[in-house]
Amino acid sequence: MAITDWPEDERPRERLLAQGAASLSDAELLAIFLRVGSKGRSAVDLARELITHFGSLTRLFAASRLDFSAIPGMGPAKYAQLQAVLEMARRALGEELKQGVTFGSPGGVRDYLRLHLAGLQHEVFMALWLDAQNRLIAADELFRGTLTQTSVYPREVVKQALRHNAAAVVLAHNHPSGVAEPSRADELLTAELKQVLALVEVRVLDHFIVAAQTPPLSFAERGLL
Repeated sequence: MAITDWPEDERPRERLLAQGAASLSDAELLAIFLRVGSKGRSAVDLARELITHFGSLTRLFAASRLDFSAIPGMGPAKYAQLQAVLEMARRALGEELKQGVTFGSPGGVRDYLRLHLAGLQHEVFMALWLDAQNRLIAADELFRGTLTQTSVYPREVVKQALRHNAAAVVLAHNHPSGVAEPSRADELLTAELKQVLALVEVRVLDHFIVAAQTPPLSFAERGLL
């Protein structure tokens, strides 16, 4: 049955307008983006299939163009639209952070980092450079690695800190395995970066591990800084 044949108060778009976006399920929100389904499937049916196929919205958002377009009913145009929506969300969050949303508490950056890192199939190490008021100066992807390891060079991190004239930094990397738990190597790297950055008077406020299946883990909250 097409969504237009549903009772009006059950249609995702009408429910969103009446009750707000938070009242909708993941599939219903995605269905509004898709707008139409395919032969024999409503937009909600297609949305459910997409989420099931990729495992979560996060992994769907991180899917490659090839993998996304391989799904019947999808294609390059819809992939481009989805990436445009995600990039607008990233930029909107970045604008808030640059305008004074503080990084002083670990909760301030979780959404921003999830949009950038969750669901990636390769490991990425990022630095969020901050000024003396903990406002975002720049977000740099410093290193990119394999599924299991990223080589992080402290000298390069220090060079970027000086280039941005940063007063503080929030470090972050993702775990493609899907579990945001620090390894011993993560802890040692954090301690080393904290030590070398202190030499140029840059404070390490936190180090986040981001994964698709669990909330981002904060080293500061764990007492690992």
